[in-house]
Amino acid sequence: MPVGEVVRLAAGAGFGGVELRAHPEEQVHPRIGLRERATVREQFAEAGVEILAVSGYARVAAAHDERGEEELAAELTELVVLASDLGAQFVRVFPGGGDRPVGEADADAARHLAAVAPFAAERDVRVLLETHDSHPRGADAARVLGPVGHRNIGALWDVLHPWLAGEEPVDTYAGLAPYLGFVQVKDVASTEDTAPLPLGAGTVPLADCIGALARAQWDGWLCWEYEKRWYPRAADLPGLLSSGREYLERLVASATP
Repeated sequence: MPVGEVVRLAAGAGFGGVELRAHPEEQVHPRIGLRERATVREQFAEAGVEILAVSGYARVAAAHDERGEEELAAELTELVVLASDLGAQFVRVFPGGGDRPVGEADADAARHLAAVAPFAAERDVRVLLETHDSHPRGADAARVLGPVGHRNIGALWDVLHPWLAGEEPVDTYAGLAPYLGFVQVKDVASTEDTAPLPLGAGTVPLADCIGALARAQWDGWLCWEYEKRWYPRAADLPGLLSSGREYLERLVASATP
């Protein structure tokens, strides 16, 4: 989708920020030049919409040979630079540990994140490990983030994956609380049918997730991730945006002490 259309839809539906998917098939990714980055930043700023995060595809818990280690380090650096140039607070990365032994995957993920942390601090960007794939639960992410111990390395709570893994929202929040950057919300029909649905139309315990945040007086971003890219039959997003924002606002209002 063209950047201008993203800006128009976000502003028109009353969203304050956008998480940009930084894949090469998109218009914004680490290979675009400085002029293009400046143009994107200006478009969002003029509309009063923040670029919240750059969502990369680096897999920090995966096994890499020597060349792969160099490529991963370069990828993480490029994502941090892109986020900084766009004025984004966060970079999203995946675990991607596959079926590796847990201890090895955790140690490699912590090492890779610790290595990029000083550079991220220089650029005033936080690199966030998403609850996803090999590390779906808050407890899994915390095993990596605890040893890193750097304020510019944190967690992104994708509410779907801990729930699919059987972790209760209150426990996910407890594990991620010291590291939490922002929260991705979404809804699906069931644990077997994960095609995206309008918020509130599925079975993901969104009220419990937001309730856990509210009880802790957490005051960060909720970002609606709608993965039509992988589910072509899902309803088109533009017509759902305003009602989705209103649904989230109602949940937040009802959960606020």
